[in-house]
Amino acid sequence: MRTSATTTAAAARLSFPLLIQQQQQPTSFVSYRHRLFSSSSSFALRLPKVSRLTARLFSSFQVAMGDAPDAGMDAVQRRLMFEDECILVDESDRVVGHESKYNCHLWEKIESGNMLHRAFSVFLFNSKYELLLQQRSATKVTFPLVWTNTCCSHPLYRESELIDEDHLGVRNAAQRKLLDELGIPAEDVPVDQFIPLGRMLYKAPSDGKWGEHELDYLLFIVRDVNNNPNPDEVADVKYVNRDQLKELLRKADAGEEGLKLSPWFRLVVDNFLFKWWDHVEKGSLKEAADMKTIHKLT
Repeated sequence: MRTSATTTAAAARLSFPLLIQQQQQPTSFVSYRHRLFSSSSSFALRLPKVSRLTARLFSSFQVAMGDAPDAGMDAVQRRLMFEDECILVDESDRVVGHESKYNCHLWEKIESGNMLHRAFSVFLFNSKYELLLQQRSATKVTFPLVWTNTCCSHPLYRESELIDEDHLGVRNAAQRKLLDELGIPAEDVPVDQFIPLGRMLYKAPSDGKWGEHELDYLLFIVRDVNNNPNPDEVADVKYVNRDQLKELLRKADAGEEGLKLSPWFRLVVDNFLFKWWDHVEKGSLKEAADMKTIHKLT
């Protein structure tokens, strides 16, 4: 007997509570839905006793719930989008709440509500004072395949990354993400070696659906490191000196080779990077730090 899509979706709504009964009861329907939806491909692994029919019904339920527009999202990025909770702040960098990475980057929500959240951008130099750049992976939801600084991400709404004293929460997050994205071991980038130089506030659309609205901590560090990029996060890496970076900027401005730079990286380049690079070479980075000012570059 052939089952119509409407009938299947309706059956899914009826059978979905049975799925919940087979699992430990979650704290809320939303958290349960996010935990399961974060990677549809591993659904059968998490629920081995569920029949193929039930799985098919669940798939129809997922479509009925409105996930179809993001069906093509990479499984790793989907998991991060729903599991990661960003730190919401006001324009003075006071914590006002938290929200999923997914909602924080929907341009419609950025434009209509308070989705301003903390972020950080790491600029890692080697002992030759060359800057490590990364090209974001093709599966990134925002700004795929653009070139940017060493690592850009978010401190999460968790105790270790909410510590304001000496900006320790942000520095803890930077160490975590350097390992996640670039495979740089924690011992190569000790937390106390990150030097926060400033903060900037900016807003930038990505592709019409996604965008950024961040209060970004700019962290500099000079270390020779081992890196092993994670292909889910990073497509390519390279070290550049000043002249090589200027050539990269020229090509991006001319539209050569399809080369694009992230908006936050370009803002740092245009406003701060080269004068701070002087301090990198002189060993005087702490003299350049200004963590009292929030530069509004939107």
